[in-house]
Amino acid sequence: MFSGKNQRPAVRIDTLVGRNTEISGDLSFSGGLHVDGSVRGNISASNGPESMLSLSQHGVIKGEIHVPHVTINGTVEGDVYAEQRLELGAEARITGDVHYNLIEMTVGATVDGKMVHKPAGPMLAISHQKSAQDNTPVSPRNAGT
Repeated sequence: MFSGKNQRPAVRIDTLVGRNTEISGDLSFSGGLHVDGSVRGNISASNGPESMLSLSQHGVIKGEIHVPHVTINGTVEGDVYAEQRLELGAEARITGDVHYNLIEMTVGATVDGKMVHKPAGPMLAISHQKSAQDNTPVSPRNAGT
């Protein structure tokens, strides 16, 4: 049932916000971003589905996060949008809604908001309308017949 393959992307840190650093304003990056300090503003990945954000237990983000791969072990005040994978460590504290495709949550992590599952691929829509010919429901099995 389990493939045993590691679904995590390779961790590559291109940008580091140090523990004694505070950034005020929106932050856009590509590659890997690690935050030990404080960011007051929205964070978004500007390039590709492999971009990754990691927030240490000392880090604080006050703003929305829009990054495909997110690892949180600090404090976030704002909504989190992780299109690919979200990992919440034991020290993670999120006040805001969490939108995710895959999630891994360690005991001790807290989310004060809604958790919304957003699958990565397109969803197959099934119509329950009646066909005009024979008054039978239209479904993938009898569509086009």
